Order: sequence, then structure tokens, then C-alpha cells
Amino acid sequence: MNKNQEIADIFDKIADALEFKGDDSFRIGAYRKAARILREYPENIEEIYRKGEIKKIPGIGKGMSEKIEEYLKTGRMKKYEEVIKDIPEGLLQLLEIPNLGPKTLNLAYTKLRVKNLQDLEKVIENGQLAKLFGMGEKKVENIKKGIELFKQGRERIPIGIALPLVEEIINELKKFVYKIEPAGSLRRMKETIGDIDILTTGENNLEIIEKFVLLPIVKEVLAKGDTKASIIEKTHNLQVDLRVVPVDSFGAALQYFTGSKGHNIKLRGLAKDRGLKISEYGVFKGDKKIAGETEENVYKTLGLVWIPPELREDKGEIEAAMDNKLPVLVEWDDIKGDLHIHSKYSDGVETIEEIAISAKNLGYEYIGISDHSKTSKVAGGLDEDKLKRRNEEIEKVNEKVKGIKVLKGIEVDILADGSLDYPDKILEELDFVIVAIHQGFKKNVNERIKRAIENPFVDIIAHPTGRLLSGREGYDVNIDEIIEYASKFNVALEINCYPDRLDLNDVNILKGKSKNLMFALGTDAHNIGMLKYIRFGIGMARRGWLTRKEILNTYKWEEMPLRRRKK
Repeated sequence: MNKNQEIADIFDKIADALEFKGDDSFRIGAYRKAARILREYPENIEEIYRKGEIKKIPGIGKGMSEKIEEYLKTGRMKKYEEVIKDIPEGLLQLLEIPNLGPKTLNLAYTKLRVKNLQDLEKVIENGQLAKLFGMGEKKVENIKKGIELFKQGRERIPIGIALPLVEEIINELKKFVYKIEPAGSLRRMKETIGDIDILTTGENNLEIIEKFVLLPIVKEVLAKGDTKASIIEKTHNLQVDLRVVPVDSFGAALQYFTGSKGHNIKLRGLAKDRGLKISEYGVFKGDKKIAGETEENVYKTLGLVWIPPELREDKGEIEAAMDNKLPVLVEWDDIKGDLHIHSKYSDGVETIEEIAISAKNLGYEYIGISDHSKTSKVAGGLDEDKLKRRNEEIEKVNEKVKGIKVLKGIEVDILADGSLDYPDKILEELDFVIVAIHQGFKKNVNERIKRAIENPFVDIIAHPTGRLLSGREGYDVNIDEIIEYASKFNVALEINCYPDRLDLNDVNILKGKSKNLMFALGTDAHNIGMLKYIRFGIGMARRGWLTRKEILNTYKWEEMPLRRRKK
């Protein structure tokens, strides 16, 4: 298992245990922050340890450094053993259930001896949980909904986990094969993945299969045949299937196993209308194979241009391809900057200069530093004086670091009455303004967002539905109404690229596109390792049929169609 991930998981478990026990939020936050930094850190922690440079990792203090060193030396962490010793195994996993907080879980454990999911469901069904002090039927109903979300989440894999894993496998195998590609919903860049499938072709099937099952990531081999193998990988206990197909069928197999089901059914219908048959082996006219080696030829044989995988959801893409009207989707190379990055001034890890240099190395022309506003105290929100100091530092960095422009942004809290966390005279001094809801998810959300949209200095609404794929339904929001209102006032909606958010999703992006809405990509990065998450947002944008013209980040800064620049 990757040691970065391994130690990050331990820090998260310590935070869970402290939260369960009612410890102070500062210590809990410190462990969460350390876990996040390690999980996203671009370098291997073992290499850093060998160099004696753990204390140099931005955001990792002396105490956390010592715990990391202790674990790397001994394979143990005393603090972890100390905090979990009196907590039943598996109990803390229940904190992943939406709407079930640590206080409620502690109450259920101490009063009803709930130790696992089965126990929890039992006390819900027999009414015991609802009778506890401070509970009631409404809270219990919300926990039941949370359990449903929790179970659904365990059946699917977040793309943020699946894609790096598949890329690691492909990098290991590509030297032994002719072609190798991911398939299924992963290739279509869905936010969660049902099955992990990889397709390949090469000279020696058995050798390829053997190389696959002997990879360092393999925990268990489930099956091994002449053309297919299945393994369980170590880090996340996920099943990965590898199929080895003939060279002349690779394109047909890739198209077939990429899906979606609805898209493939439509293609079979088109083939039938032309007197053809299509399968994972190729396109056939009678017994003669007429296409199959490449996807392009498979589609061409059916009278279609090649359709990008992200569009293959039977949402009109085949009809558009028949009329040669598919959009030219946004690409990585179109992106000129990231508009949602947190610096050390709030809850980020790196300095503004460090962020600027990293972004420049990615080829960006600009970055937007969008620290939290003052009400987000737990995230180190900036009061007016601290914001002024940060803006002055941005100006100094712009003078020092050439070849990239650092923009003065902010992520401003939308307060309970819909007003913003800073007065307009402060917002007016910034290059752009992002607004977001961070508390009161059930309280007049639509009216609050609409009032924020009306503010003439607001440019972007961050993570507009508030969902978390790991288990939060999001705000009580009518997103269709927000899309209409944002379009009316020329305010962009963010596609938050953080893989646990991916908010907006493709369905809502398509709705926005139909209303001529503009979108902004933001990684919500809290360290430079997270800047790479832009690719997940690009995938979501492509699933929503977006072209470069509909995304703020593809414009040069001087030409960006921000609301205030349109006046």
C-alpha cells in the first residue's frame, strides 16, 4: 500500500476516534489537515523520510512529523493505538453515514450498545433510537436516508480513486503490450465507477496475464485464464479485470466495453438497419468482418463520426454524430488557469509564491487565489486586515514571479440572510468573487443564493448543490431555479473539480448549457498536489457537452467574460 495513503488513513481514523469521544475540534482539524496533505502530496513519503525532510512538508508540523517518522520506523503509531483501544472495531466506520454525527453515534453506543451497521438498523427499526434524548422521528428518518446513501456509495468507486489506480496499472503494463486502455464508466469519466475494466492487446496473451497478476499492487488473484484475469488490489480492496483481445478486434471491444448500455443498443439498431451486425469482436456483413481494429472505423462503418467516450450516454450524441453536429469538447490544453485555490492565508498549505510557481510549471497563464472569508473561522477565514495583507503579497508575487498572473479572488460565505461576508467596498477591490454556502444547508438556500447572485460584484457560485459523493446529499436547493437566475444575471456556476464533489454534475451542466450559462472550473485546491484535479472537472465538463467558449478558464484573463467585465 502507498505509505502516503496508509498514514493519511491512520490520521483520519485518529480524527474519527477523537470526534467520537467529543475531543476539541482543533486537534481533530489538525489530524484531518495532515491526512489531506499526505493523501494529495505529490512525492512519496518514504523517499522524503530517507532524505530526512519530513519536517519540510508544508503544513506538517513537529508533532505530526514525529508520528509519521514513528510509523515509518516501527510500523506502529502509539497515538492511534491509544485512541482506538476502547472503541469497538467497525464502530467508527459508521461516521461515514450521512446525517449520523459523532454525538449521536456515541449516544447510540453508550445507551443502546450499537457497535455496527446491523445494530444501528435494528435500533432504528424497533424505535429505540428515536426514544433517546434529543433524537426524535425526524432525525432518525434522516439517518435512515443516510444509511441508504452509505450503502449505495460502497457499491461504487469514486473516480478520484479509480482513475489513478488504473493509470498505475497501465503504466506498469504498457511496455509489454501493443495497446492498453481503460473501459467502462471510467473511460466515460463518470463520477463514480461500478466495475474497473482494462482492455489490452499484444503478442502473447499468457505473458500479459502473468505480468498483470504479478503486479506489486495485487493483494489477491480471483481468476486467471487465457484472455482474462481478475485481481483485488491492496490499497482499496477493489476488483480490477483485465481482458486481452485480438489486435483486429481491439477497437470493437473498446467501444463495446466502454458503453453505455443505451448507447450500444442504439448502435446495434443502426447496424441492423444497414444489414450489419456489431459486437465486441467487430462489425460484420454476413460472415465477413469489415471493421474492428479501431473505434474510428467501427463508427465510420455505421455512418458516424467518432463519438468522444464522455458523450456516450444515449443523450442525443448518436443523432448529433449522424448530422455531424457533435460539439468540439473542451480539452486540457484549452485551460489557461485555475480559479479556486486556497493559500496558507486561510486553510491552504503553500504560500502564494509556491502556488504560483507550481501553476506556472503546469503551463497556466493565471491562477485565482480564493481564500475563505472571515465567517469560515474553522477554515482560517480572512478578516479585512488579513485580506488586505494577502492582496499586498499577491502584488509582490506578481512582481517577482514572471510568466503567470496571480489574481485576487475570494470564496465569500453567503450568510443566513443572503448577505455576503464582506461589504461591497471590499469586494470591489478584488479581481473576481466566488460565493458559497458553507452552513445552514436547509435554511432558505435558494433565496440566499439568488440574493448573492444579484450582488453586482459576484462572478461565480461555488459547488452549487453542495453535494459530497462520499455521503452528503447537498443543500436543500432548487438547482433549476438557480441556473435560470444565474443565467439572467450573467453569473457563472462552478464545476468544482475536487473528486468528492464534482459539483455541478453532467445533468445540471447540460441544463445550464441549454440556458447559455457560463461555467468556471475550480480545483478547490488546498495544496499544490490538488491542482491536478482539474482533469476531473474537465471530464465532467465534457460529459456536459461543454466547449471551450462556455468555460471561463479557457479565456485569457484580459478577455475573460466575467460579469463586471461585460459592463
